[in-house]
Amino acid sequence: MHSNEAVTAKRIQAEYLKKFGTETNQSSPRIFRSPGRINLIGEHTDYNSGFVLPASVDKAVYFVIAPREDDQVILYAADLDQTYTFLVNDLSKPSQEWAHYQLGIIEQIFKKGLSINGFQAAFGGDVPVGAGLSSSAALECCLLFALNEIFGLDLDRFEIVKMSQKAENQYVGVQCGIMDQFASAFGKKESVIRLDCRSLEYEYFPFPMKEYLLVLCDTKVKHSLANSEYNTRRQECEQGVAILKKYDETINSLRDAAISLVHEHREELGDVVYRRSKFITEEIERVRLACDFLTAGDLQSFGKKMYETHYGLQHEYEVSCPELDFLVEQTFGNENVLGARMMGGGFGGCTINLVRADAANEFESEMKKVYLEKYKIDLPCYRVVITDGTEEIMIQ
Repeated sequence: MHSNEAVTAKRIQAEYLKKFGTETNQSSPRIFRSPGRINLIGEHTDYNSGFVLPASVDKAVYFVIAPREDDQVILYAADLDQTYTFLVNDLSKPSQEWAHYQLGIIEQIFKKGLSINGFQAAFGGDVPVGAGLSSSAALECCLLFALNEIFGLDLDRFEIVKMSQKAENQYVGVQCGIMDQFASAFGKKESVIRLDCRSLEYEYFPFPMKEYLLVLCDTKVKHSLANSEYNTRRQECEQGVAILKKYDETINSLRDAAISLVHEHREELGDVVYRRSKFITEEIERVRLACDFLTAGDLQSFGKKMYETHYGLQHEYEVSCPELDFLVEQTFGNENVLGARMMGGGFGGCTINLVRADAANEFESEMKKVYLEKYKIDLPCYRVVITDGTEEIMIQ
């Protein structure tokens, strides 16, 4: 565990003890952590059955949790200083939206025909909310992993991932893909995961974090286009598939389409659908090449692929925004930065930057300075280290 992780874990443990005390008849609480995630390359490819390249990072959610003798569940959101208490079989939606994730998890346990008793938990962490690090997926995986351990549910990691995704889809009502939960649960130190979003086969590739660091720069903006445009992009991809399928009936998603086929039918696709289809087919290929570069230890070439992805997201997929483009452009010609791009759905959120470790301080202060001058917004920067996925931890 990194020192900042230990600090956060101890803080949540202290909050638990303050809330629930140390009654001798209670089971002693256990501590679980589940990390947020980044995605290095492979953007918007998940819903096109393509490949993504996520990693779990040292910004995490922690649950300090103990079973109870009765059917009562007491959830304490330490970072909000709010409590929600209910009976374990009462899954009605509370007004506190933060509790929907936990209730969604309990509902999935019951849907699987399993049962649990009451429990009490304090949770919180240091995953920045709204920065695109998937704090919700970390929370879901952390609680389900913890309940699996405490109540002996005998679920494997794969089931934990799928049930966590279903909790968000069905109870919370957010149609997320599976990448976020997968990265949180299956993360591995100094490794990225190439995940096939169709078959869910995965492979680890080395990502050494000695000479270079990953720095996230958070624009602090969220343009209102985000949701409507996301749905439009999905439809545009489906239109591309419908046209290309006429020429090759094995095409069920853009993942199946050759880049050459997209070029060949450029006119019929029309300008917009052509550019969307071109980006997705090229991005899926970029993930493959990026993994080859990691295997060869070639971070320079990997960084170039990050820039190519940003260019595609900006001009072809059109999901960037002026703030993201500005931050990426500031890195052009900076020999201490190997690559930079927008990360996530777009229209706001973070850029991810591959920066020389010994130049990270200088990089951050320069980016903060120019962003404040241009947009009058303080720019949060987060350094992230790639860590192991969901686990039980012991703190001294």
